[in-house]
Amino acid sequence: MVLQKLKEQNTRIALVGASNDSSKFGNRIYLDLRKKGYNVFPINPKESKIEGDKTYASIDMMDKLPDIVNFVVPPKITIKVAQKAIELGIAYLWFQPGSESDELEQLLGSNPDIKYLINSCIMVETR
Repeated sequence: MVLQKLKEQNTRIALVGASNDSSKFGNRIYLDLRKKGYNVFPINPKESKIEGDKTYASIDMMDKLPDIVNFVVPPKITIKVAQKAIELGIAYLWFQPGSESDELEQLLGSNPDIKYLINSCIMVETR
């Protein structure tokens, strides 16, 4: 389901954990998706711009909500942002390896309308 949404035209992807640090996956994933032509928006409360692009402190501060939220942050941050995404009505969530937790899986299991991928790399799936 999430992969199908990703293939739709003009799908908006919020990348939680986007970074200017080239040694971090948040930077690699952001640049990879942008290079592949995806409509990707960096989310990071510590940056105003990432790779020259406007950065949002949180998903609820975006001009328009994303279709997919992709997480490349530690589990403690993931769970908080995932709860917020669910409250906002965002139905497609993608969790990069290392962002998942038992608490997250319980949250997702208790929200049957949420479509999600856990422990799957968006860079690999978009090759």
